[in-house]
Amino acid sequence: MKRFVLFVTLILTMATTMAQTKPTTYCFVEGKEPLYLDHYRAEGEGKHPCLLFAFGGGFSHGSRNDERYLSYFELLLSEGFDVVSLDYRLGMAYTLDSTKDVGPLEGAWAMYRSVNYAAEDVLRATKYIVDNADKLGIDPSLIVASGSSAGAIAVLQAENYISNRTQYAKSLHEDFNYAGVIAFAGAIYSVLGEPDWDRMPCPVMLFHGNADRNVPYRKATILATGFYGSDYIAEQLHNIGANYYFHSAHYRDHALALTPLTDNHDEILMFLGRCVLGGERMQHTNEYAPEGVEPCETNFTIQEYLNSNYSN
Repeated sequence: MKRFVLFVTLILTMATTMAQTKPTTYCFVEGKEPLYLDHYRAEGEGKHPCLLFAFGGGFSHGSRNDERYLSYFELLLSEGFDVVSLDYRLGMAYTLDSTKDVGPLEGAWAMYRSVNYAAEDVLRATKYIVDNADKLGIDPSLIVASGSSAGAIAVLQAENYISNRTQYAKSLHEDFNYAGVIAFAGAIYSVLGEPDWDRMPCPVMLFHGNADRNVPYRKATILATGFYGSDYIAEQLHNIGANYYFHSAHYRDHALALTPLTDNHDEILMFLGRCVLGGERMQHTNEYAPEGVEPCETNFTIQEYLNSNYSN
């Protein structure tokens, strides 16, 4: 009997959790290729802080409602954050011929277009939230941008565009910035050498493994064009006096695009509480060396990165 009661309690708890995470869907870009976002509402009246999330998938696949992200969404909802999970254009899905291997120059051009598509869509979703803040019940001064893998690249790129007031960020108010960015295995793509930061960026939280073959941990460039990863970004943020927290995992691969969403809740809540909501300044790198992990290769060529993501 006790087992039956426990089983029923578990089912009811799961049903309640799923009901709480059922979103309302809105179209934020209309036209031939409409884009949608899902708004998960936390309990409580008034305007809530909000986390805007971009999914991963190499800019070629993925979805805003992937169940692997739900535990992360539920964590944030339990802390009073609304969650908005967005679509973005998957540039690599129609830029490259999927039947052929990708060379460095072809890959560099395709990636440039794809990253810009995704970052622009993150910024368009941001504008939709800001413009509809009253209807959505969201505090537009407390929007945190977050993403996994390609989504992490998209939100870091969006923050860099806001810092530099590029054409992609011009639709937002001159004084707008995110309250924070949380990037799981992300990078910034630049065609002009190392990224600039004309204005002080918002607080940034980075997770990355130094054996990542999919998204460069340090950098991967050709003719001044390419990716500048979390380690490079953290060094830049440190040098300009910006607010950041970097979880650097030794000999860990691209798993860091997903594992922190379930395994590093304490660190995430610390960052949100202290840096985003509390306004505390922080410059910290957490060098994490998991027990039992064997040393492995950590330096890869651009072709190896492309092969890991797009070769058949």
